[in-house]
Amino acid sequence: MAMFTRAATVPRASFFLFGPRGTGKTTWLRHALPAAEWFDLLDTDLVVRLQRDPAFFGRRLAALRGGWVVLDEIQRLPALLNDVQAALTRPGGRLRFALCGSSARKLRRLDANLLAGRALRRDFLPLTGAEMNHAVGTEELLRTGTLPLIRAEPELARERLAAYVSTYLREEVQQEALVRRLDSFVRFLDVAAQVNGQIVNIAGVARDAGVARPTVQGYFQVLADTLLGVWLPAWQRRARVKEVASPKFYFFDSGVVRALRGREREPLDDLERGFLLETLVLHELRAWQGIHDCGGRLAYWRTPAGAEVDFVWTRGAHALGFEVKSATAWRSEHSSVLRGLLSAGILTRAFGVYGGRHELRDGPVTVLPVETFQRRLAEGEIFPG
Repeated sequence: MAMFTRAATVPRASFFLFGPRGTGKTTWLRHALPAAEWFDLLDTDLVVRLQRDPAFFGRRLAALRGGWVVLDEIQRLPALLNDVQAALTRPGGRLRFALCGSSARKLRRLDANLLAGRALRRDFLPLTGAEMNHAVGTEELLRTGTLPLIRAEPELARERLAAYVSTYLREEVQQEALVRRLDSFVRFLDVAAQVNGQIVNIAGVARDAGVARPTVQGYFQVLADTLLGVWLPAWQRRARVKEVASPKFYFFDSGVVRALRGREREPLDDLERGFLLETLVLHELRAWQGIHDCGGRLAYWRTPAGAEVDFVWTRGAHALGFEVKSATAWRSEHSSVLRGLLSAGILTRAFGVYGGRHELRDGPVTVLPVETFQRRLAEGEIFPG
């Protein structure tokens, strides 16, 4: 199986590491913290021991003189966080903790001790183009996604994507009882995957899935809490024109979107390609934000008349706009909204990302092929310092 060098770095302080299953959290932690004291809470024998002798964990921490301690799958025994806090607040304490899990949802649901700000939070996402050494073509990334377990054995991508979806439903949803009716949630997932990258009409999704509207709102929250999806808010800067306020919803990986729709064995069609490319670009932008801790806020911008910018990143005086097109030819009208926002001083820089092969310049707008965009993003040429 192929191995990937991740761009993430270990924070200086204790931290929670959250991310969907299969993104490589445990693999990265073992590589990044090889000398850490490790507590694998998927180890049934260890869990039983800790349950029978709750004081064992605290005694073990007290015996350590310093260094890192990893608790993998912390949501399985959240009571251990009380001992973690005691170690962090102990005078002269020299231990640092990496607390790994698939989401913070179960911890919050059980009213677990989240350490009152004593631990940072980091989210772990699938692979970026740079982490794959730009060795996978855009078409394949749209078809099968960026999960390490998929890219490690691409010949098994379709089977693994189907298994990933069913495993997630069984392990994350059913076992943790995040939803009461699994059949309703499965119907919802299919509809939610169909509206990936679009403004969400909750009532419409509820109708199509045959589920009550409050239940659908809760289901979307499950996806956000388990990091399988993200809400993209509308950017409202109180300009003279009226702006749309409703958010969009994106799944975290294009391959998972296709598997949820049962299309993992089908060729890409033109209707899905555009939204999947937006999903990929959003993933790259979010990954850069997280890896480099650059802050800022991602949103989209749209007016009721239909003028739209797919992604807007803002921080302080900086405002970057990104328009994404799956077409292999870039037309000048693709840049028209970006040019208008630049000329009005609303955006400070603007980029087009498209399915063609050549880097272009459309007035003040830099237009990049997908792979070129990935490379320049990884090289630090897109975001300000």
